[in-house]
Amino acid sequence: MQSAATSTSSISGVKGCPIRFARSAVKSNKFHRSGASKEPLFIKGLSMAFLFAPGPMPVLPIDGEPNLYFPIHRIYGIAKNYSTTKIAPEERTAPLIFCKPADAVVYAPGDKTIELDFPCATKELVHELELVVAIGKGGQNIPVEEAMDHVWGYCVGLDLTRRDLRLKDQPWEAAKAFDESAPMTALKPVSRVPDNEPMSLWLYVNNEKRQEGNSSQMIYSIAEIISHLSSLYELKPGDLIMTGTPAGNTTFNPGDRLEGGVQGVGVLKVKFTEMIK
Repeated sequence: MQSAATSTSSISGVKGCPIRFARSAVKSNKFHRSGASKEPLFIKGLSMAFLFAPGPMPVLPIDGEPNLYFPIHRIYGIAKNYSTTKIAPEERTAPLIFCKPADAVVYAPGDKTIELDFPCATKELVHELELVVAIGKGGQNIPVEEAMDHVWGYCVGLDLTRRDLRLKDQPWEAAKAFDESAPMTALKPVSRVPDNEPMSLWLYVNNEKRQEGNSSQMIYSIAEIISHLSSLYELKPGDLIMTGTPAGNTTFNPGDRLEGGVQGVGVLKVKFTEMIK
């Protein structure tokens, strides 16, 4: 019988740049729940033995803090959240929510272009440049007027979508939740981002402007999104929320270079290599 893994594991949100941490032999193999019954199952003890080595922990760097990282819990996405015309609150439909796995994040440092493989199983890969909100304080049923107190910071994200796999009346996982589908920049704390000012968003493909918009065009504000999500899920520190994309999101091809950003937050640059067979 193969022994439980006791090797070194890693934390990584930066492709090819894991942070290593030691993991020793198990002290207790009893499973416990902490506090209320809804708490997740965990193994009691300072160290644990695993059947196989656990995968890397997805993280994002903190801008200007070389040894500080944001551990990613969940990624929520809000679809169809921008409009160039004003929509009255009573005319809005409920926010359209999807999720991506935490390990879909790939760190894009901004000062250089990262290379990603063009994903498999699609001929219609779509770019969606977005402002991403990082949650620093969790909660449920958060009032709109208190929602911004739960925001730790912001980054720029690229929501990649296999549009030809987003089938009518079907779940969106195949279209949204694939590997490396969420390139993101380092996070900036709220204290370093202009407060109460609309942020411009833009994206170029091969130096041709494709997307341009402003956060004031959001149908649901950041505070409203947080409040709504918290009525459906218990938000946790480490959650990321992709808040929607402005007009101009469309397909691109293998070999294309994408560069986009959010005013006051950051810039990302990605080149897509040949399609995976």
